[in-house]
Amino acid sequence: MNGRLTSAQPYALGLFRMVVGLLFACHGAASLLGLFGGKDGNGGTVAAGAWPNWYAAVIELVGGTLVLLGLATRAAAFIASGAMAYAYFKVHQPQALWPIENHGEGAAMYCWAMFLLVFTGSGAFGLDRLLARRASAREDRPAEQTPVAA
Repeated sequence: MNGRLTSAQPYALGLFRMVVGLLFACHGAASLLGLFGGKDGNGGTVAAGAWPNWYAAVIELVGGTLVLLGLATRAAAFIASGAMAYAYFKVHQPQALWPIENHGEGAAMYCWAMFLLVFTGSGAFGLDRLLARRASAREDRPAEQTPVAA
């Protein structure tokens, strides 16, 4: 049983990455574009350039999309994890000590989920893997030799 679970690990990680990336991107789309009810439930958006909400929404939308696609996963997840740590400690933690009390469960979970992806990478189904495979296939091919005509 252990062997089967271990062999399925890249696929489970890839699915985990895709779900986390999609949900994270949806938060950004709600805040920036007013989708899914918007930031206030009435289709509202954050003001362009407003600190820190607009910047957080951009990180959520762009970072979540990159994580979903598995493209530059480690870098996108690192930035997203830092943004969620900032959100937790600046917005939620001053209200109360525990995430359940300060409504910071989402920020804490996203912070740690993205932090995990920094170390694990994209897993299966990611564009990172596809691009790396293509690059290594190009390197493995012998260079074409053209005869030198005198």
